[in-house]
Amino acid sequence: MTVKTLKTDDGFEFRDLNKNGRLDPYEDPRRPIEERVEDLLSQMTLEEKAGMLFQTMIGMNPDGTLKEAVEDMNPVPTSEMVKGRLMNHFNVLAITDPKSTAEWHNRLQALAEETRLGIPVTISSDPRHAFSNNPLASLMTQSFSQWPEPIGLAALDNPELVQRFADIARQEYLAVGIRVALHPQIDLATEPRWSRISGTFGEDAELTSRMVAAYIRGFQGEEVGPESVACMTKHFPGGGPQKDGEDPHFSYGKDQVYPGNNFEYHLKPFEAAFKAGTSQIMPYYGRPLGLDNIEEVGFGFNKDVITGLLRERYGFDGIVCTDWGLLTDAQMDGFVFEARAWGVEHLSTEERAKKALDAGVDQFGGEACPEVIVKLVRSGQIPESRLDVSVRRLLREKFRLGLFDNPYVDAEAAPSIVGKPEFRAAGEQAQRKAFVLLKNSEHILPLQKRPGLKIYIENIAPEAAREYGDVVSSPAEADIAILRLQAPYEQRDGMFLERLFHTGDLSFPEAEKQRILSVLKQVPTVVDIFLDRPAVIPEIAEHSAALLANFGANDRALLDVVFGHAAPEGKLPFELPSSMEAVLKQKPDVPYDSESPLFPFGFGLSY
Repeated sequence: MTVKTLKTDDGFEFRDLNKNGRLDPYEDPRRPIEERVEDLLSQMTLEEKAGMLFQTMIGMNPDGTLKEAVEDMNPVPTSEMVKGRLMNHFNVLAITDPKSTAEWHNRLQALAEETRLGIPVTISSDPRHAFSNNPLASLMTQSFSQWPEPIGLAALDNPELVQRFADIARQEYLAVGIRVALHPQIDLATEPRWSRISGTFGEDAELTSRMVAAYIRGFQGEEVGPESVACMTKHFPGGGPQKDGEDPHFSYGKDQVYPGNNFEYHLKPFEAAFKAGTSQIMPYYGRPLGLDNIEEVGFGFNKDVITGLLRERYGFDGIVCTDWGLLTDAQMDGFVFEARAWGVEHLSTEERAKKALDAGVDQFGGEACPEVIVKLVRSGQIPESRLDVSVRRLLREKFRLGLFDNPYVDAEAAPSIVGKPEFRAAGEQAQRKAFVLLKNSEHILPLQKRPGLKIYIENIAPEAAREYGDVVSSPAEADIAILRLQAPYEQRDGMFLERLFHTGDLSFPEAEKQRILSVLKQVPTVVDIFLDRPAVIPEIAEHSAALLANFGANDRALLDVVFGHAAPEGKLPFELPSSMEAVLKQKPDVPYDSESPLFPFGFGLSY
């Protein structure tokens, strides 16, 4: 490592971060954090302050070495970001095995120590413990314990389990150096077509509030400290009421609407997050339409929301980081990924940055252009004192997390923590419990395992099914069929990332629906459907012998539930509409308001 450990005359050892041979106040862990913050801030140049205001994506090589190659999601070499642009906050994307990831983290911290002040790096991450694999929303990481999606945790409505999950995830994050969780996502899923429902706790504000409080306690503890992972709770002031259910990652989804006059309802989970002590907040991309006294610009540029609502009404003094990519366009997959500057598209990059800072944000996510801030200050458009307000918050967080005192992790220990057997077992148990039993005609479930049972399967690994019976190739040969389905969605054209968002119609295309029904009419069939958002399935519900919903579960978890080795305990965290007509008539900001739902919010049978 590049930083020397020195001793004072009275024998106190300290890390000489700025390499000047003496103990500066910010290097002294015995001093109050506020003193350390002010001492370090007084030594920082404009360029060093500007670098702190940016957090962007970073990758690693498979062997854990630093990534210098330029790619779509990693547009700047690591050494340039750390030593050239003086950035020290990064959102890690694909990672490798735990030991190599921890070694990469330590190499990155060593690189940061080569800068003038030795400010350590803070690594953040999107969710990694469930089943989604969308680089713009959440990532699946094989080494970590695997749990249901957050919507599945909500189906169990068990705050103690949620806190246990968050504590396990915290330990696994810490082992590889991740110190900020870019979650929980506490938007209310009041528009059933929205593509990001699986990352939420559903459409009910009270249920979500219970979940978020437990989640934050598990990651942060009672207060942020050296064993914490700080939570960046999102997306303030609630990103669920999307017009037509489209997502504001893309221009056609930029508008957020409130025809039910229900804006305040979407704030309730955030009130629970503030009470639990969330360290950070992320506003969403959407621009609100038709609200009194709120400008119709994206929330990250919105002073009425960031300063008026978040800072003044709620008194939040933590870090506010924008969602990713508000300032500049990006090249991805051969497409131009437009900056999500909704409502201020006409402004220049500098003007967008100024408006966001004026609104009250502290940091720009998914951007790596600190020179823009330097230019704004040097031209007199922003006073340097405005940067100091945000840099104080960012430095305070690093000190609270203990990064200045020891930024390194034990790479040798990481494999024994990440994905250890008891963590995996807890995730497996949660997968099984979170199933929702929606129909069980003549109590067909649980099935009885018996010799010679002939099973027809779809989307289930044959080796798993063979543990319970003889797998046959057609419904006509079978005694029972077990189908695993994915909630339907419209496949969008466009860039690869756009196709990862499941959006649009909630019903199966007619040809696929008829194919499924033909199986259901030939043989008693257990249907299991992965609900990453609601589905319109009245005919499937009618003709199935049994109907299960899951929110992220592997094949063995399903089969254990079907054959009675585990029992489904979940309740629907959102309603399942009876038709697309009912979906089109419901109000996107109002919970469980579709006409005559097929299955209402909170529904769930048991064995």
